[in-house]
Amino acid sequence: MPRDRQIYILDPKDLTPETIAVTFAKTSRSPLSFREIAKDLTDEKSSEFHEKWVVGYGHASVAEHAVLHIAFENISRLAVETLQTCRLASFTEKSTRYQKWGSQDFYTPEEIRQSELSGVYTSTCITLFETYLHCLEVVENWLKEHAPLVENEEPGARQRRLRTDAIDACRFLLPSAALANVGMTVNARELEHAITKMLSSPISEVRLIGEEMKAVARREVPTLVKYAAPSSYLEGLPGKIHSFDESDGEPQDWCVLRSYDPQAAVKLIAAALFRYGHTSYPAALEHAVNLDASARLELLQCLLGEITPHELPLREAEHINFSFEIIMDQGAYYEFKRHRMMSLSTQGFTPGLGYSVPALIEKAGMLEEYCSAMESARLAWQEIAPVLPDAASYVLPNGYNRRVYTSINLRSLIHLVRLRTRPTAHFSIRRVAHRMAECVREALPEIGQFLPVPQCETWQAIEKENFMQC
Repeated sequence: MPRDRQIYILDPKDLTPETIAVTFAKTSRSPLSFREIAKDLTDEKSSEFHEKWVVGYGHASVAEHAVLHIAFENISRLAVETLQTCRLASFTEKSTRYQKWGSQDFYTPEEIRQSELSGVYTSTCITLFETYLHCLEVVENWLKEHAPLVENEEPGARQRRLRTDAIDACRFLLPSAALANVGMTVNARELEHAITKMLSSPISEVRLIGEEMKAVARREVPTLVKYAAPSSYLEGLPGKIHSFDESDGEPQDWCVLRSYDPQAAVKLIAAALFRYGHTSYPAALEHAVNLDASARLELLQCLLGEITPHELPLREAEHINFSFEIIMDQGAYYEFKRHRMMSLSTQGFTPGLGYSVPALIEKAGMLEEYCSAMESARLAWQEIAPVLPDAASYVLPNGYNRRVYTSINLRSLIHLVRLRTRPTAHFSIRRVAHRMAECVREALPEIGQFLPVPQCETWQAIEKENFMQC
C-alpha cells in the first residue's frame, strides 16, 4: 500500500451503495487500499457481507456508508411531516413561499375517498384553494397600490417582492392536504428507521409511501432495508397512552421557557476549561463558580461573542439545555420542525387552538372570506374526526395553531435564532425565534446577551405588523 496521502471518491456510478458500504467496512481488518478492496467485490459478495455482519451481527453503522437520494412527488404535506421526523437526513421541498398551488393540488386519502365523507372533504379543500387563489390576486393588487416604494428598486424586483409578500400572507389558507415534492438524502441505516416509522403510521398515505420507499430503496440496497417492517411498539402506543383534555387553568401564553439551568453560564465555562485543561470536571466547575463577574463575561465573550455569522460555538455549548412550550401556526411549525437536532414533542393537529390572521388579509378586505374558509375547515374537521380521526387533519390549513414541547441545546438554539430571525425569514417563524431568544435573555442574561438576534426588530413589532390584533 502506498504511504503517500490519497483522498478520492468512490464513484456511485461505478459501485452500488451496498458495495461502497462494504468497501469502507472492510478497511477495519484489511491492509488493502479502498480501490483494491472494491475491485474484489461484487454485488453478491456485498449482499452476503451485509446479511452476515449488518443484519446477523448488528454492525448497523456499516449501513451509514450507503447513501441514497430519493425523490418524492405529489405527496401531502401531512405525509411530509412524518417523513421529516428523520433526524439524520437532508430534505429540500416545494416551498409555500415561492410557488403557487392550483385549485386541484391536494391529496385525498383512500379512506376518505371510499367513505360518505368524500363530498365534505373535497368541497372543503376546493374552498380553501379557491380562497387562497382569490386572496393571492386581491392581496397582490392591494400591495401594488398601497405598498411604499423602495428607493432605486427596479419594477421587476418590486413585482417579485410584492408577490412574495402576498404569498406569505395567503399561504395560511393552504391545508395539510396540499401536494408537495420533496428530495431526501439519507443513509441506509436511517432509511430503515424511516421506513419502519412510515409503515407504522395510522395514516394510510404514509404507510403506502413507506411501502414504496422500501421497494425503491431495495433496488439500490437490497439487503440493508429488506427487514424494515411495521413496529408493534409504535403502532400500540396511541391505544395505551390515553389522552386527556382537562383544562389546567393556566393562561395560554403562547411561548414559555419551561426549564433551564440557572448555572448555565458557569457550566458552559467549566466544560470549556475541562476541554482545554487537564483537570477533572468538578475542579473545572469549582473554578468557574469562583470567577468574578468580569472574568466570567470575558470567557463567555470568547466562547459565544467571537463566532462569525457562518460559525457555531464549541460543542461544549450542547451541555446547556432549554425546554420551551410553544403555540404557533402550522406554517411556522412546518419550518420549526426542520431543526432536527432538538427534541420535539408535537400534539395532534386539531382546530382547538384557533387560527392566526395575517394583517395583509384584513388590510386587503379579505377578512370575511378568509375566516369563512377557515371556519369551513373547522366544521369539516369536526365531521371527519369522529369517523376518521387520523385523516381529519388533512383539511386544516397552515393558519391553525398547534402546540409543541421542545428541548434544545444552546448550540442548536444559536443556529435556530440566527437563521430564523433573518429579514428574509417568514414573519411567523421570525416571531417564534425572537420570542425564544427573549425568554432566554430574561432568564439567563449572561448567556442570552450573546444570542445573534437583530436589534432592529422585536417579536412584538413582528406581531403588530403582520398579524391581525384580536
